Amino acid sequence: MKETITYIFRKPDPKFKSIEGVFNHIKAMIGLQTKTSTMHLKSLGGGLSTLWSNVSTFKRDKDTIYHITGDVHYMALVTGKKTVLTIHDVNSILKRDVIKKLYLKLFWFWLPAICVKRITVISNFTKLELEKIIPFAKHKISVVNNPVNELFAFSDYNFNQSQPRILLIGTKPNKNLEMVLKALSTIPSEIVLIGKPTDVQKKLVATLDLNFESRFNLSINEVVEEFKKSDLLCFASTYEGFGMPIIEAQAVGRPVITSNLGAMKEVAADTAYLVNPHDLNSIRLGVKEIIENRPLRQDLIKKGLQNVERFKSENVAKEYMHIYRDVSSGN
Repeated sequence: MKETITYIFRKPDPKFKSIEGVFNHIKAMIGLQTKTSTMHLKSLGGGLSTLWSNVSTFKRDKDTIYHITGDVHYMALVTGKKTVLTIHDVNSILKRDVIKKLYLKLFWFWLPAICVKRITVISNFTKLELEKIIPFAKHKISVVNNPVNELFAFSDYNFNQSQPRILLIGTKPNKNLEMVLKALSTIPSEIVLIGKPTDVQKKLVATLDLNFESRFNLSINEVVEEFKKSDLLCFASTYEGFGMPIIEAQAVGRPVITSNLGAMKEVAADTAYLVNPHDLNSIRLGVKEIIENRPLRQDLIKKGLQNVERFKSENVAKEYMHIYRDVSSGN
């Protein structure tokens, strides 16, 4: 393939690293087969001035296949037909008032879908959501799962049944943190949150008198260590485009509790304990079952390690390489 694959990222922001983590890893794998490069945009945000700043300063190279890695979908307006666009989720972007929703649909979905050659999404759940927004471009959409970072490797441990260390991820509304904390309030445990809690969440922790700590602004190696130090992951979100912590915990060899909804159910399949994230008792029962049922824990760990195989970097890189070749050949 003669073209360079150039990955377009949003302007770096220490608060948001997930897309960068995923695609830097993919870029490294693709780079073993063909020439790659990286482009970071100069302006951050979603307003018209930001769009104009990023779009107007872009210079297209005809010998390049551009891959917009997410968040800045509007760059498809200037990257040309040889472009792959990855869309990570739909609903979290469109939860706005009517005018803002129309603006986002236009510049984040409708126009980019017309301009690009191929669109990738990270789950079948997201594909179904996206098809409702851009039915005219359904034929361009392919599912390519996110790869698990190889730093998340199996680490054996002894489960602490008397006071397990329960790992929680994220503080945004969809992470369902308040409900999860209430569910854990009657279970002797050590609760570790990766993320900076809001003032409201801090007050709730104090009210519930939990054995709780939060850690944030962590390096990827520090995040991996938190997974390894945990006894289980409780990831009962109400909405995810994918749910990467599920796979990361399974790769490390930890049992996972997650939601019986959407992408999380799809990603976990039958390899995690599924709960209703809107039902406090369902979450609580799931955690208790993991703590008290040793054969169940062992079974989930075994199935989880098997599940991780489909998210290995080399498999994901092969799927993207196939897409790049199609774009290169004009298919």
